[in-house]
Amino acid sequence: MDYTVRTLSPQESRVVLALAEKKQRQVGRTEIIELLGVKAKAADKVIDSLRRKGWLERASWGKYLVIPPDEGPDAVGETNLLALASRITDNYYIGYGSAAAHYGLTTQHRRAIIIVTPAHLRGRQVGEGRVRIVNPKPQKFFGFGPVDILGYKVLMSDREKTAIDCIDRPALAGGVGEAVAILATASRRLDWPRAIDYLERINSTALVRRFGWVTDHAKADMLADIRERLLRLAARGPQTWMGPNPARKVRWAIGYDKTWRLFVNVPRDELRESAGLGHRKALKKDA
Repeated sequence: MDYTVRTLSPQESRVVLALAEKKQRQVGRTEIIELLGVKAKAADKVIDSLRRKGWLERASWGKYLVIPPDEGPDAVGETNLLALASRITDNYYIGYGSAAAHYGLTTQHRRAIIIVTPAHLRGRQVGEGRVRIVNPKPQKFFGFGPVDILGYKVLMSDREKTAIDCIDRPALAGGVGEAVAILATASRRLDWPRAIDYLERINSTALVRRFGWVTDHAKADMLADIRERLLRLAARGPQTWMGPNPARKVRWAIGYDKTWRLFVNVPRDELRESAGLGHRKALKKDA
């Protein structure tokens, strides 16, 4: 049977107890060398042993997450993988499907963690997950802040930016159907003025039209002035689409929507489950 042994040598105990006393959730190689007062090679042996025994998990070169004693050897699960992935770079946010899963906007199980960053980095394996790097356009790198993940602070897109990002790039949210469901679910708790401000800042008519169409599809409870503001943003520019380019015919596609000047090139059945999602919570409150 494969299992992780958590018993400790005197030097290992010294490291773990010192970190636990400080309630420290991450540690660097240099700090462990100084703590033990030994040469780097000896400290590396202690680090390797603590990793094998499930006390440390490598986040990036020379940086480790600390697995507290009360969390056990299986503590580096899917949520802690977000903390691991966030140590790849300082200028980033966790977004798209990864953020949607954190907010409970999707039930899809993902082992790929999406890191949005201007830094040109390679994707990599982290624990049992895979990190995918997305380099955004400069005007889209905003709308994020610190979130607590089991005691670790990570940067993540907020609910509004997550929903907008997923509609903007559905492939990073599990496909068009899943991206629509994410926005439809999020619409129950969106800060609408913030969402519209974000759309104005991104300045994409195609994105505004997709967003507006989905809110109608979800029957989202939106104030009339917010809807009018959306329609004004959607008024300029040529016809756009959601899904594959209309040059590619999709069987049973929903088709052209005059209100949003959007061709929805997606089969009706693919979006059936998300229809009316934004209105259902209001119905329950009135019951």
